[in-house]
Amino acid sequence: MPKRIAAFGEVMMRLQVPGYDLLSQSNILNYTFSGTGVNVVSALARFGHTGHLVSRLPGNSLGDAAAAYLRKLGIASSLIHRGGNYLGMYFLENGFGVRPSRVTYSNRLESSFNTAPAGEYDYDDIAAQIDAVHFCGISLAMNDGVRHHIKSLARAVKQRGGSVIFDCNYRPSLWGEDGYVKAKPHYEEMLHLSDIVIMNEKDAIYTLGMFSEKTDRTEQLMELIPAVAKQYQVQVIAGTHRSINNDNTHTLRGFLFKNECFSFSEQLTFSVYDRIGAGDAFASGIIHGEMEGFPPEKTVRFAAAASMLAHTVSGDTPMASEMEIVRAMTESVGDIER
Repeated sequence: MPKRIAAFGEVMMRLQVPGYDLLSQSNILNYTFSGTGVNVVSALARFGHTGHLVSRLPGNSLGDAAAAYLRKLGIASSLIHRGGNYLGMYFLENGFGVRPSRVTYSNRLESSFNTAPAGEYDYDDIAAQIDAVHFCGISLAMNDGVRHHIKSLARAVKQRGGSVIFDCNYRPSLWGEDGYVKAKPHYEEMLHLSDIVIMNEKDAIYTLGMFSEKTDRTEQLMELIPAVAKQYQVQVIAGTHRSINNDNTHTLRGFLFKNECFSFSEQLTFSVYDRIGAGDAFASGIIHGEMEGFPPEKTVRFAAAASMLAHTVSGDTPMASEMEIVRAMTESVGDIER
C-alpha cells in the first residue's frame, strides 16, 4: 500500500558546466534544482507513494522557479515554507578519465532552509500527516538550528509511530576540522531515533569511532554493521560498496542487514553518465521495499538496480519507474525498446 513519505532537506540550485569543461573554460551553465530530500521523495512519488518535502524556499522568483521544478517532479508542496532570500547553490564540473568530478558549494549557510528560525515548522502537525520521514547527514552538518529541526521532527514522528530514516551521508568538507569528532554525538542521537539507516562500515569506523582488526571491507562490514544495529536498536541498515574500474566503468554491490541477517545484491558493472544522486536512488529503493514489505533480498536488488539506472541519466534526480527498475533486475539491458 502506498505511503505518505516526507524528506526534510534543502533545495539547491545545481549549476553544471556543459560537457567535460572546467568552470575556468566555460561561459555557460545549465541549472536545475536538487537536494537529497528532493531526489528521494521524487523517486518515491514515481513509485506511487505521496512524496512530501519539508523545506523552506526563498520568497522571490528564485523560490518560485524551484517550487515549479518540484511540482514537475511530482513532489507534494503543502509542507514547503517560504521565507528568506537565498537558495544554496553548487557548481558541478564533470570528471573525465583520471580527473574526478568536482562540486563547489556556494551560499549554503545563508540559504532560506539553513536560516529557518525556531518555530518555523510545526513538528506534531507534520508528523500527523506522514507515515515516514527521511533525514540526511548533509543537513545535519549545517548548523545548530537545522539540527534542532531535524531532531525535533524525528522525535515527533517516532512518538506518532512513524518510521524515521537516516542516511549518514558524511561530508568532510561540511563538518570542517575535527569533523568526525564534531559529528559523532549528532550521528549517535539520530541513530537512536532511526528505524532505517543508510551507511556502511566506513561510517562505523570513522564517524562512530568503532574498531575492527579486519582489513577486507566485506569482513569489516559483516563485523561492524550488526554491532551498530544492536547498539542503537536499528531495524534495517543498508548501503553499498563501489569500485571504479580501469575502463572507467563502476562496479556496485548493495547490502541490507535485517533480522540479524545480511542480504546482498548482485555485483553490477555499468558505465556512468552522471554519478550524482545515485546514492539517493539506492536509498529510495530501500525505503520503497521496506514500505511495501518486500523480502530483504528483493529490496536490496531493487535498490541496487535503481542506483545503477540513476547513473545513466543527467541530473541528480532518479527518473526510473518501478517497472523500469524491475526490468533492469531481470533482463539484459541496452537494446532498443520497440
